[in-house]
Amino acid sequence: MTLTHPTTSLDALIGLPFTHERVLITTGIRSGLVITVAVHSTRLGQALGGARLWQYENWTDAVADALRLSAAMTLKNAAAGLNLGGGKSVIHVPLGTELSEAERRDVMLDLGDAIESLDGAYMTAEDVGTNAESMAIVKERTDHVCGLPAASGGVGEPADATAAGVYASVLATLDALFGSREVSGRHIVISGLGQVGGRLAGELAAAGARLTVSDVNLGKQQFAAGLGATWVPVDEVHHVPADLFVPCGLGGVLTARVIGELNVLGVVGAANNQLAQPEGAAQLDARGILWAPDFVVNAGGVIYLALASEPNADRAVVAERVAAIGDVVAQIFTDAREQGITTLAAAERLAAARLDAARPR
Repeated sequence: MTLTHPTTSLDALIGLPFTHERVLITTGIRSGLVITVAVHSTRLGQALGGARLWQYENWTDAVADALRLSAAMTLKNAAAGLNLGGGKSVIHVPLGTELSEAERRDVMLDLGDAIESLDGAYMTAEDVGTNAESMAIVKERTDHVCGLPAASGGVGEPADATAAGVYASVLATLDALFGSREVSGRHIVISGLGQVGGRLAGELAAAGARLTVSDVNLGKQQFAAGLGATWVPVDEVHHVPADLFVPCGLGGVLTARVIGELNVLGVVGAANNQLAQPEGAAQLDARGILWAPDFVVNAGGVIYLALASEPNADRAVVAERVAAIGDVVAQIFTDAREQGITTLAAAERLAAARLDAARPR
């Protein structure tokens, strides 16, 4: 890994395991922003993972995020049964910086150049801070991009599919906890009402769930009121007694302190990298809280992007594959119980089995 930008601290990278095939860290020639493209694995095929545009205190924090997220994408794509590897791109926006439309265009063009330089090892899509229109700009510099707007011949953003996969996982988790997939009357706490969390909240409300919600964007309170949901501050949401806690914001929410303060029976949500530390899986298990591993639960988007982009794709078949995420979650719960391991270990074994089968002999 070649660092091409000065720093006063590499603390964000200390202790992170480096198991990646390639990591590109570069400064965009147009935008001047630091762009990291992390290719974790291509053992199953071209690495696929979204492009995140986000504010970080230091550029090394963005690099560390790219390393973590790309490794999770390898597990996600393998567990989903896709012939795709894992990768991620992260663009560091300094704290307090608001990009103009022109600046956003510049950095997307820079991202396209960075991806093109990797000779097809990695394909990007939308993620936090980017959208289908962003991907159309990336397409001006590379063909290794998916999730383009329908008007540009693409399949659009995958948020609907991601939410559908999370909903299927919610049903599987309720079934494991209560012996019933019935949503009506269940108290569900959702933290994060973005593209996926908002869609999920709407589906759960329509199914009769009692919702408590929160978001860093206070403007979401009107949306919550329209659903009949109870609003609580972000720093209090994990204290609410409920059946399920559903994290749908950024990662790292399940710290040791938060896990110790949870007052729910299960955790299942759309957020990536929910565990602040891997040991959190054992802590959840010790507290009797059933955790549905995030990289399985939130795979609906990548399944949609991979399958819907194929020639003559059958949208009904794609929807069936997304709904089948619930079956995978149920199997992970069964494996963990029968083998006496955490749900994280069970999910990792599932992904590892596919990766090992593809290992060169």
